[in-house]
Amino acid sequence: MAAFARAEIVVSGLVQGVGFRYFVQRRVDEIGGITGYVKNLYNGDVITIAEGERAKLQKLFEAQKSGPRSAIVQRATIDWREATNEFITFEVRH
Repeated sequence: MAAFARAEIVVSGLVQGVGFRYFVQRRVDEIGGITGYVKNLYNGDVITIAEGERAKLQKLFEAQKSGPRSAIVQRATIDWREATNEFITFEVRH
């Protein structure tokens, strides 16, 4: 069985107002098997809290390092944690 993990991904730069959260949702839908959420932070960053197989979460992180065409990602970090299994789906939060 694949390793199940939690990833806390924070992306900085021009990442709000450019469809970044919906880009993340589309990537999650394409990859499959990921739960959690993505939301804007007050400081201008976007945070994704996601749980699933570590390899799938890594793939999601790689996608966020470039983001949608209209985004300018200056920094992307990933913090690995133990999965809590608190999510049922993946959603865009406002």
